[in-house]
Amino acid sequence: MKRNAKILVCYNAPVSVFSIYNGKPVSNNSDSLDLSEYSFADQIHNIKKILSEEFSEVETFAVDKNIKNFIDKLKDFNPDAVVNFIESVEGITNYEYCVAGLFEIMNIQFTGNISSTLGNCLNKERTKIILSSYGIQTPKFDVLNPNQKINSRKIKLQFPIIMKLDEEDASIGISEFSVVKNFSELKKHYEFLSETYNKKILLEEYIEGREINVAILNGKVLPLSEIDFTGLPEEFPKIVTYEGKWIEGSEYYNFTKPICPAKLNKKIKSKIEKTALRAYDVMNCRDYARVDIRLSNENIPYVIEVNPNPDISPDSGFVRAANSAGISYNQLLKTITSFALERKKYDSLIKAI
Repeated sequence: MKRNAKILVCYNAPVSVFSIYNGKPVSNNSDSLDLSEYSFADQIHNIKKILSEEFSEVETFAVDKNIKNFIDKLKDFNPDAVVNFIESVEGITNYEYCVAGLFEIMNIQFTGNISSTLGNCLNKERTKIILSSYGIQTPKFDVLNPNQKINSRKIKLQFPIIMKLDEEDASIGISEFSVVKNFSELKKHYEFLSETYNKKILLEEYIEGREINVAILNGKVLPLSEIDFTGLPEEFPKIVTYEGKWIEGSEYYNFTKPICPAKLNKKIKSKIEKTALRAYDVMNCRDYARVDIRLSNENIPYVIEVNPNPDISPDSGFVRAANSAGISYNQLLKTITSFALERKKYDSLIKAI
């Protein structure tokens, strides 16, 4: 029997705001299909079908800048819970937390993380400051504004350094050129990033070592996943790039394959899990998140990113970890939706007291 609940699945239709997403000059760009633009939009129908097996009424809504239209939809449908898959609004990632804030203002329960968590985690500098204040290991870093004058004396970090856009996710702007070995390479890539994206740039000491993804569901760690860089050309740094996530047929797409569960001894596995859970807690995550860790050659886990509301497409790393824990994709979607419904139920009980 279906549960009597009205569910609204909210998502952002794919929109491009940058001329380049893969973090390298046009002459180096691939003509392969960019899955970030099409893969999720194609899944919405299937998500509605899966949730309709469990809940009495399910609708979908693509969110854009017409906020009045969005608010009218929320008022008219009056959902018991929103399944929040919004990662940006018309390509602007900073609006992700604003949409969650709207749900909070309207007292509508929604899946995933709250607005402050989404806003804090999108800002890599802020995330690292918070993690460091709690004694959680994260690589040393600095931040440069776009189009400022830089010189070697201003760079206090040890090379190699990895360069990232401070307020973007989905590995936008990350390529084989992101890891620089000296100031000359840094200056050249800094100028490219500034001109292309006009955003703050995070400089981070590059941790040479294994990359571990830690999927966390409702405060419980799922089987750990490791990125296998076997076969990646020697001249390419062992990192997860935009192409590795989204460009089929690229070198990084072909040779950055996850292994789940990761092969780790008990002591190191426990250390990674404790570090990831601590990061999850101090960033005030809820429902589901992924913590990305670099394990140094001395087996020290460094948190490189905390990802609230990570991709849960059927072929995503999070779903792979869930499958390893015996949780199917269908079960995962229904479980995450149920978290929001439980909060709705709790709110109703409090009001009744």
